[in-house]
Order: sequence, then C-alpha cells, then structure tokens
Amino acid sequence: MTSRLLAILLGTLLTLPAFATAQPTSADSLLKLHQMRLAAQRSLGDFYMFNGMEGDQRYARQIDESTQKADARLKELGEMPGEASKALRAQLAQEWQSYNNELGGLVSALRQKGFTDLQPVADLTERNKRLMDLANELYTKIQQEGRAQVPPLTQRSRDQSLLMQTIAVDYASRSASVGGSFMGGNGGKAIDELAGEFANQLAGLEKAPQNSPEIRQTLDGISTKWRYIEKSLKNYNENSVPFLINKYSDSIIDGLENVSAQYLAASS
Repeated sequence: MTSRLLAILLGTLLTLPAFATAQPTSADSLLKLHQMRLAAQRSLGDFYMFNGMEGDQRYARQIDESTQKADARLKELGEMPGEASKALRAQLAQEWQSYNNELGGLVSALRQKGFTDLQPVADLTERNKRLMDLANELYTKIQQEGRAQVPPLTQRSRDQSLLMQTIAVDYASRSASVGGSFMGGNGGKAIDELAGEFANQLAGLEKAPQNSPEIRQTLDGISTKWRYIEKSLKNYNENSVPFLINKYSDSIIDGLENVSAQYLAASS
C-alpha cells in the first residue's frame, strides 16, 4: 500500500466520527415535527379554501405544497430518543398516510363533480384532529425521552403559530359552509374567543424582556397584520373575507416562525 493511499484511508477514518455526530438531535426533530404540524393543519384549511372558492386552482396548488412539506418534514425526523416516541412516530406516519389519501380523494371529487358530500369532509376533519393529537403527543414525548426541553419563548411563539393556523382553518371551514367548524385542538371555542387568546398572547410576547431589536421589529410587523384582520375574526358571522384571512394568517405565521427561530438561536 502506497503512503498516499494510506493517508487517504486514514483521513476517511478520521472523518467518520464527525459524520456520526451530524445526526439530527432531539431539538432538530422537535422543529421538524412542529413544521409538520403546521403544514398538515394548513392543508385542511387549503382544502376548505379550494372548496369554498369553487375550485380555484391556486388552493389546489397550496394543498399540494402543504402536503408535500408535511410529508418531507415527517421523513426528516431523526432517530427517536425512546421506545414510546418510536411507537408514536410509527402511528403518526400511518395516520398521516391515511389523512393524505382521504384528502387526495376529496380533491379529486371536487375537481370531477364540483362538490363534495358532507360526511367525507367531516371524516377528513376528524382524521386531521387525530393526526394533530398524535403529533402533539409525540412532540411532548420527544422532550421527555430526549431530555430536550424547548426554550419557553420558542415554545410560546410556536404555540402562537399553531393558534393562528387553527383560527385560519376554522374561519375557512365556516366560510366554505362544509358543515361544522374545525376542531383541531381549539376545544370547541368560537373564533372570536380564539382571536382574543391570540391577541393576549401576542401582547405577552411583545413585552418579553429578552426581545432583541430585530425581534421587536418582527413582532411589530405581526401586530400590524393582526390588527388588520382582528375585527373580521371577532365578527366572523358578518361579512366573510376568507381570502383576506388566509393571506394574512400565512404572513403572520411566517413572522412568528422567524421570531421563534431568533428566540431559539438566542437561547443556545
């Protein structure tokens, strides 16, 4: 063996531990799982918009984008830290596949017939609720078994994103008149109640002493957008503006995810 070949082999062996340590951590998995929850929840709102806007193809594309993102984030989860989280991940993957198949079937039905029956939509909504419950349970279990607690402000901003997504989905459901509101973790609360919670929690984030100038600026932008739609949400039984709520909720969630990432970086 030549000295050059030996040096190459030794260099390869020396780099192996570095590759091993590059495996996703529990913190990485928690972020991916959170992003999966948002995308899976959003896909239901996209479907309601597709239904309510009489098959507008922009929402068909959004359904594809949301489902592809949720699927990708689920597959990007790293090794689970314990047996319970492994079992929950397997259940989540199975539930996601079932939900995705049902969603695809309803989208096809809408395209072919121009309408859907109420019961399959109710079944899809219930399937999404089970999916979210499983994802939330896995999120908690990863922290328990991986001993990787999400920093408080990061968690608060992630919860805020999920609440905004819940509000948007519920609003889209009512606007589409598909028989009953979205029940994905809102405890049966009316939209105006959820809007009140969002406003209070956003005010709490704005007062956090840890906020950097960049975070304060982002929160100011979120607050401006929130005020623009808050009245419509609190008076949701009056003029329906689903396009407006859909558009601004996406922007608010993007801002909150930006804030969440800044909180996480500051705490590490």
